[in-house]
Amino acid sequence: MNLRVHAICTWIVALALIAGQAVAALVPTQPLRPEDGQIQTSAEVLRYLQKGHYRDMELDDRLSSQLLDRYIDQLDPSRSYFRSTDLTEFERYRHRFDDELRQGKLEAAFSLYNRYRERLRERLNFVLDRLKKPFDFDTQEALLVDREQAPWPATPTEQRDLWRRQIQNELITARLGGAEPAEAIERLERRYTSQLNRFSQIESQDAFQVFMDALTSTFDPHTQYFSPRLSENFQINMSLSLEGIGAVLTSEDEHTKVVRLVPKGPADKSGSLHPADRIVAVGQGEHGEMIDIIGWRLDDVVDLIRGKKDTVVRLQVVPSDAADGVPATVSIRRGQVKLEEQAAHHRIVEPEPGIQLGVISLPTFYLDFAAQRRGDANYKSTTRDVAKILDELKSAQVDGIVIDLRNNGGGSLQEANSLIGLFIRRGPTVQVQYSNGRIDLQGDPDEQVLYDGPLVVLVNRLSASASEIFAGAIQDYGRGLVVGDQTFGKGTVQSLVDLERGQLKMTLAKFYRVSGNSTQHRGVLPDIQFPSLIDPAEIGESALPNALPWDTVLPARYRSHGETGSALTLLTDAHQQRVQTDPELQYLIARTDLQNEVRGQQRVSLNLETRRAQREAVEQRRLALENTLRAARGEPSIDTVEALREEETVEPDAESESATADTPDAILDESGRILADYIRLQRKANDSLLPIAAASH
Repeated sequence: MNLRVHAICTWIVALALIAGQAVAALVPTQPLRPEDGQIQTSAEVLRYLQKGHYRDMELDDRLSSQLLDRYIDQLDPSRSYFRSTDLTEFERYRHRFDDELRQGKLEAAFSLYNRYRERLRERLNFVLDRLKKPFDFDTQEALLVDREQAPWPATPTEQRDLWRRQIQNELITARLGGAEPAEAIERLERRYTSQLNRFSQIESQDAFQVFMDALTSTFDPHTQYFSPRLSENFQINMSLSLEGIGAVLTSEDEHTKVVRLVPKGPADKSGSLHPADRIVAVGQGEHGEMIDIIGWRLDDVVDLIRGKKDTVVRLQVVPSDAADGVPATVSIRRGQVKLEEQAAHHRIVEPEPGIQLGVISLPTFYLDFAAQRRGDANYKSTTRDVAKILDELKSAQVDGIVIDLRNNGGGSLQEANSLIGLFIRRGPTVQVQYSNGRIDLQGDPDEQVLYDGPLVVLVNRLSASASEIFAGAIQDYGRGLVVGDQTFGKGTVQSLVDLERGQLKMTLAKFYRVSGNSTQHRGVLPDIQFPSLIDPAEIGESALPNALPWDTVLPARYRSHGETGSALTLLTDAHQQRVQTDPELQYLIARTDLQNEVRGQQRVSLNLETRRAQREAVEQRRLALENTLRAARGEPSIDTVEALREEETVEPDAESESATADTPDAILDESGRILADYIRLQRKANDSLLPIAAASH
């Protein structure tokens, strides 16, 4: 249908669930049009991007082409709303966006969004109508769930068949989660009726926000435009005054996905939410109705999860390693992140007789700027707290130190630099290159070294930004070993720019290690790699579209503190021997393999009994893995899958330090053993290296 005719005469009936009854309301679907303020804002955003962004991109046909692809992907990541005929029609915009932006126009952007809105309305109406008809759960059909590279449907018939399969898959997921047939239908009717209601509330600002997101993310994924409302939410999160669960969320293919957890925040303490999990419903209090949030805008989801301190929010969560997308319900008590809870803390462990190690856990790189500005002599900072801990550990005569940076998403660059200075003599710590090519060198100005003993830095995929700068410097200086998982790869610097309407967060610079290697995209590669349950395809800079690439600059001038390479082969061999026999590490590897197998499924059956059997098989394998580990620990086995599910939903006592200390941590234990090996290597002459593996458990 011609869009112009469609704009004049199209009306739809939207159903609103009010007090449990359906009420019909006529809602016009006239095309959305850009507003004057949005045109001015787009020009302002573009001006800043061209003038100050690290990635120098000309406003030309090449950028326009990339913007079109990004915009389409933002609107339809599952390739199910648009048809191939739409894509053919959109080609007329491929080299037009740059001209329109230059002229202060947004007509092409809004025209494309209006087509998306038309297809969205078609799908919602189709789904609600199709749910009234029977489904064949004995079919041998399948659904392609990974549609990132799938072709768009060619015809309306082909598209409706795809939508039908998607609905059937959702019904099967609900049935596997315990819903009766009628309840599953009712649940989906509520979901799509809610989406239809929200469809009627789409306004010009929504179209503008999506287009601005596409424009800014064409430069890089950390550059974002915040409307006045989103800007307010961003400021609340940055100040950590948000009374919520302490989770960073993003939208992905109509779902709300967990990016990371704020260390020591309510969600982190609960142990029930993890990166890459998807939140599908939210309920207030212990018994409040679960509200389906699939298809919601992210800011509306945040508003629903946010609440007063000490109140409970319930989330239906699809774990990243779920066998069949079936959600579990978790309860989290809202609260505020306290600086003292994020502070560095330590304990002493004995990985083997005769060797004592200090473990310093560092959840974030913090600095109390307000207290520092007030002149408070006792202001808290990472470096000051770690310095006190190091003095305590030296007094206890520990043989070595492990610095645990797992899940540390960064924080104060100033603190990362000064912390490095506790372990090295005077020298550079990080290079910062700006868009004009200028490189600023930051470093440690004094010769004093507070701790010069054996050192291991433990990282994982969620160690980012300042954590990567610290770990990279320790590795470059040969000051210690880096073990664990490849880090996140966040090696860029952003700054907030105030606009007439909203704000622009823009990438201005890039971090480089003293060796000249960037931490961007690739992150820090550990000297010894550990198994990990975090999928790098889901979490990390390399998983983000249009991420700035890894590259190098000239190395800075610095003095090495020694070479770890000569010992690395022996240490790695000893580690690999333990991996083959240690039941905790074998469990991690097996869980990782099973998780990757489940995540790697590109097609799912639409036969209910086949899916039920597949889910049961996966969960039986998980149960077998759990019981193998329990037998190795001398713990009683779990009899059924149901009992395993119940145990996994029991929340740990967040207030109990002893419970945390007693929780098995195979990765930390292995880090300690590697450091113990390293200490013995340093103590012995080269001809006495033979007993290493045998003495390493």
